[in-house]
Amino acid sequence: MNIKQIQSMSQIDPAAWNQLAGTDYPFIRHEFLMALEQSGSVCNQTGWKPAHLLVYDNEILIALMPLYLKGHSWGEYIFDHQWAQAFQQHGLNYYPKWLTAIPLTPCQGSRIVVRDQIDSLKITELLLTFIQKLSEEQNISSWHCLFPTLPQVKLLESLKLSIREGVQFQWFNKGYHDFDDYLLALSSSKRKMIKRERKRILEQGIELLPIAGTEITPKQWQIFYNFYSMTYLKKGSEPYLNLAFFEQIAANMGEQLLLVFAIKDDNPVAVALSFVGADTLYGRYWGCYDEYHSLHFETCYYQGIEYCIQKSLKRFDSGAQGEHKIARGFEPITTYSAHWIQDSQFSKAVEHFVIEERKAIEHYREKASSYLPFKQTD
Repeated sequence: MNIKQIQSMSQIDPAAWNQLAGTDYPFIRHEFLMALEQSGSVCNQTGWKPAHLLVYDNEILIALMPLYLKGHSWGEYIFDHQWAQAFQQHGLNYYPKWLTAIPLTPCQGSRIVVRDQIDSLKITELLLTFIQKLSEEQNISSWHCLFPTLPQVKLLESLKLSIREGVQFQWFNKGYHDFDDYLLALSSSKRKMIKRERKRILEQGIELLPIAGTEITPKQWQIFYNFYSMTYLKKGSEPYLNLAFFEQIAANMGEQLLLVFAIKDDNPVAVALSFVGADTLYGRYWGCYDEYHSLHFETCYYQGIEYCIQKSLKRFDSGAQGEHKIARGFEPITTYSAHWIQDSQFSKAVEHFVIEERKAIEHYREKASSYLPFKQTD
């Protein structure tokens, strides 16, 4: 077996990549990662230098791993700024660092894709050894793997990496027939709350218009992007992604996109974009100009729940943060990241940090679960 490192997704045949990676998890598709690069959203200038790894056996691609050389920690949703500050205080450089993640996407999924019948542990160990050697040669501080699946977490843990935990809130489809059937699973007070929020949308003269990605027009993409940009501009920052990125994924993987417009007086007042996986809906981007009562809940959550029920999807991953999701039936789940630090003393410090942090995360997750709105059963 041999490892090849590439500096762009253009250096690997899309069919070969997708044959191995599949399309069930949309964010690891060649089309998605390529759009990030070709649009200029992910590049050396933005602090995301592509350095993907491919594993071959007799010229057959048997494993792959997205990899970036990062010059900062923005857009990761796993916060390690304290670690970077500690390095700086000791006269060491934390950046650049290696990062295996989907850029700007806090959604769990496969990070090391291995062909069936191939030993995943052996491949993972091979890749880690390769990264460690590169790090020593190029004086790179660390490698971080964000939002991997639980089986991959266990592999990385067996290789002595520090495992960090986090919490997200996700909705699970328990065989509901329709939205009203879902509401019946909730306590009376929360059921009334959601009904009232949905009624407020009608009272404000707003209707929701879901549009499949393949049917979205260029004009609608421009409208979406204006809303998306507004979300960042309101906070005084620039959007991570540009219009070219969205136009490219619309052209190349539109079948996995869902756009929901909120319409008032024939004009869009808000919009939400989601990605559709094999069994999961991923809510990703939202924007509005003016604030309307309950509009965020309807556009970003209730429409997604309805879609999951209609399409028999098992899960709705609505992204990072958002404790307000709990009252609407989104359950706290554990997310993971794995970390290797080249400096042995800092490695020990990071391991101590994640162990202590894990106690607080576990307490927070249990506390959040106690606020779930579902009816109590014996």
